[in-house]
Amino acid sequence: MTSECPNKELCGSCSWSHIPYEKQLQQKLSDVNGSFKLKGLDVVCDTITPSPETSHYRNRMDFVIDFEGKVGMRQKGKWWRVIDNHTCFLADERIERLFKIVRDWTQSAGLSFYDRKQHHGLLRYAVIRSTSTGETLVNIITSTPGGTEEIAVSESEEVVRAALDELVQKAQATTVVWSVNHTVSDVSFAEDVRVIDGPGYLTEDVNGHTYRISPNAFFQTNLYTAPILQDVVTQFAGDVSDKTVLDLYCGSGFFSIALANAANKTIGVEENVEAIRDAKINAAENLGSDVDITYHDAQTESFHWARYKADVVIVDPPRSGMKDQALEDILHTKPETLIYVSCNYKHLARELVQLLSVYDVAEMTAIDMFPHTPHVEVVTKLILKS
Repeated sequence: MTSECPNKELCGSCSWSHIPYEKQLQQKLSDVNGSFKLKGLDVVCDTITPSPETSHYRNRMDFVIDFEGKVGMRQKGKWWRVIDNHTCFLADERIERLFKIVRDWTQSAGLSFYDRKQHHGLLRYAVIRSTSTGETLVNIITSTPGGTEEIAVSESEEVVRAALDELVQKAQATTVVWSVNHTVSDVSFAEDVRVIDGPGYLTEDVNGHTYRISPNAFFQTNLYTAPILQDVVTQFAGDVSDKTVLDLYCGSGFFSIALANAANKTIGVEENVEAIRDAKINAAENLGSDVDITYHDAQTESFHWARYKADVVIVDPPRSGMKDQALEDILHTKPETLIYVSCNYKHLARELVQLLSVYDVAEMTAIDMFPHTPHVEVVTKLILKS
């Protein structure tokens, strides 16, 4: 089988795209279970749900703009090199269309390009997002306008805004935002977000619930498996009519809003302030005023959630897994049911070594959120040992 990617060996974003999809699924299950075996765990994941679509499924792509004006994906293993004019066949087709427009704009906008070694220049990243409802967001990340002597006159805030107004006309996206990174950190986000056109956010629909997604807020990246993941977590939670549900690393309320109508009380915790702001709006727009749901912008590791005496705790940490303090809090508090949503099965295996001292695995399944990559989502329901 040949890859759909013309630059597979250079890019590496779709490193498994040369493998037939059925074999990818088999290998992912093997890798998950192999990781458990290496940790000496008597645990087996028997099932994996394939993605309904294996190409054009990603709803977010972060494109790099380098010091020479190249725009595209980073070259594998070389953070300073960009494969010019290279998008990704995993991206939603609307993202591919906008990529071409944004790249052409960077060449004609008259703005400088950021040098990641010398730390000067303006244009850094173009983040493009889409939703299943057809909405699109373009987020241009730059250095501080006029932040250095060389660009103070030629790239004032007024000049940059005028260039972005031209992008608005060319892109015809649902919304265009400008994020200013005032640091030298090479990241594709910034706290200083300025809306150039449109509402400044996207709205996604999953299983009948609407979710506002701000530029810096995380949302499940696969347009087609997100509803499946939500259904699995809801199923694993079971009857929560008389229970308190705690959603840690809750993001914009993806799981908590789906469960809140059925639960007695629901609490969400997330350190991303934008995401919590979205979650509160999402709750107001999806749930009745009589639904008991609250959100807190705090780190899971520093939030004293034990006082809520939650019956069901959902954790969906980043790829780095839970920090030691969060794991210790779970082991100390011992909620009756723990649902662990993991996008890194190696860290899941590491943490199960400790969790299985007080929990039993009741159910486990894998969901292929990331076709043509070695990554896979694993959802585990753990119940307190009797």
